[in-house]
Amino acid sequence: MPSKHYRVGVLFSTTGPYCVVARSMLNGALLAFRESAVTQTGVSIEPVIVNPGGDLRRYAKLSQELTGAGIRHVVGCYTSSSRKEVIPCFEKHDALLWYPSHYEGFESSSNVIYTGASPNQHVLPLVDHMLANVGPRAFCVGSNYIWAWENNRIFREAMTAQGGEVLAERYYAVGDTELQQVVDAILAARPDFVFNNLIGTSAYAFFRLFRAACRAHGIDQPRQIPVASCTLSEPELEEIGLEAVDGHLTSSVYFSSLENPANTAFTSAYTKAFPDGPATSADAEASYNAVKLLAGALARAGTDEVGAVKEAVVHLRLNAPQGDVWIEPATLHAWLTPRIGRSTAQARYELLIEEPAPVKPDPYLVQSSPRYAVSRGPNLRVVR
Repeated sequence: MPSKHYRVGVLFSTTGPYCVVARSMLNGALLAFRESAVTQTGVSIEPVIVNPGGDLRRYAKLSQELTGAGIRHVVGCYTSSSRKEVIPCFEKHDALLWYPSHYEGFESSSNVIYTGASPNQHVLPLVDHMLANVGPRAFCVGSNYIWAWENNRIFREAMTAQGGEVLAERYYAVGDTELQQVVDAILAARPDFVFNNLIGTSAYAFFRLFRAACRAHGIDQPRQIPVASCTLSEPELEEIGLEAVDGHLTSSVYFSSLENPANTAFTSAYTKAFPDGPATSADAEASYNAVKLLAGALARAGTDEVGAVKEAVVHLRLNAPQGDVWIEPATLHAWLTPRIGRSTAQARYELLIEEPAPVKPDPYLVQSSPRYAVSRGPNLRVVR
């Protein structure tokens, strides 16, 4: 029997406007809990699952309930708004949030471990790719909250630093599906590509409407006005539907189509454990990695005390589905491998380019700011 047992909070909105991704994140975390339960680490971890339902007001309340019950570690949150909502609670009670989602950066809390991608690991590689391979004129559309605002700001600065141009930005409430107006505006502007920061049901509606409008105007949308994202993932491709699923570009650190032994084992175990889906995603992998790193840190530290766990986790290196992952001590963000993929008619991704090795996280863009330098160092290699 394990000598120590810890309860770990799991905080995902498995209902609400972005529930598809959140359910894949929950599945990724639960798979890691199951695998960690059978290891010989001398500890066991038990998930305590709560669902805010996409209601921002419930995140802080549920975080307070978890920490008030003596839980020191919580894996969760998808949106940046929900993360910002709960951080004060974790700082007040000296608990640790394990945040498993790509995000816009410009944050480094001593009470958060960030296992998702930083802006230099997804936004900046996408800018370089689009300028080199598609064109210099972009139209930005996003959900009306901090993720889209900040991501578009970083994107705009990176574009203009290299001679590109953002023609317009449009924002819509999370969950809004009445998007014909922005589709018409894009067709009128005729950009080289669209940078999409819509999430959840808003994104799915946009892709369907935009593809249909382009067809009506005789436009081959994937070739003539491709849509590029840092959020779109496999379970969301399935939600878009076959009529508009192919030809979309995503900058990410993980795709389910990666060919390596760790990912083969991960996708096989995931499919067996959750045959009804949703499909795995970059955020599901980040959730899986978060639980794996937490389990390893608890075993190494011999306690769930936050300071000891943070000290322990920076000494771990995880053979993750995407490749090696580890936590940078200075920022508590993860070293990850940037990649760009293009969606297929089978609701999966074909890999276009990838970094040859994990890239150091730069959440504040100190080393890679588009304000000060055109060349940022990462050297993506062409896969095919």
